[in-house]
Amino acid sequence: MISQYLGFDSDYIIIGLTVICLILFILVIVNITQISKLKKKYESFMMGKDAKSLEDTLVTRLNQVEQLIAANAANENNIRKLFSNMKYTFQKVGMVKYDAFNEMGGKLSFSLALLNESNDGFVMNAVHSREGCYTYVKEIVAGNSVIVLADEELEALNMAKKANEPA
Repeated sequence: MISQYLGFDSDYIIIGLTVICLILFILVIVNITQISKLKKKYESFMMGKDAKSLEDTLVTRLNQVEQLIAANAANENNIRKLFSNMKYTFQKVGMVKYDAFNEMGGKLSFSLALLNESNDGFVMNAVHSREGCYTYVKEIVAGNSVIVLADEELEALNMAKKANEPA
C-alpha cells in the first residue's frame, strides 16, 4: 500500500499513532480535572444563591462602592481645608533659655518665637528677676521685627525660621 511506495514500515506508523493517542488521552484527563476544579469553585460561589439574591449582593456592593467614593471625596476636601488652615497656625517654634541677671541662677528667663508658614508671628520674652517676672511680646512679620530684638530673641527667631527646613 502507501507504506510500500514511501518506503516506511507500517510498525512505525502504528507506534507513532499510538503515541499521539496516548498524548491526547493525557490531555483529555488534564482537561477533565481542570473542568472539575472549575465546577467546584462555581458551585461554592453559587451555593445557596439564586439569581435574585446574587443580584441583591451585587447591588449592595455597588452601593457600598459609591458610598466609599463619596466618603473619599469628602475626606480629600477636608484635607484640603486642613492644609489651608494650617498656613495660619503656629508651626515653627524656637526657644532660648538664659540667665537675664548674673545674680540669678538656673536660666529662668527665656525667649520664645512662634511663627506660621510665612514666618509671621511673635517673639515672647520673659525676664525673671528677684523682684518678679516680666513678659513682653514683639510682633514678627515675614521673619522680621520692626522693634530691635535682643540677642536671645534673635536666636529664638532664627531657630524658629529653621524649624521646618529639611536637615
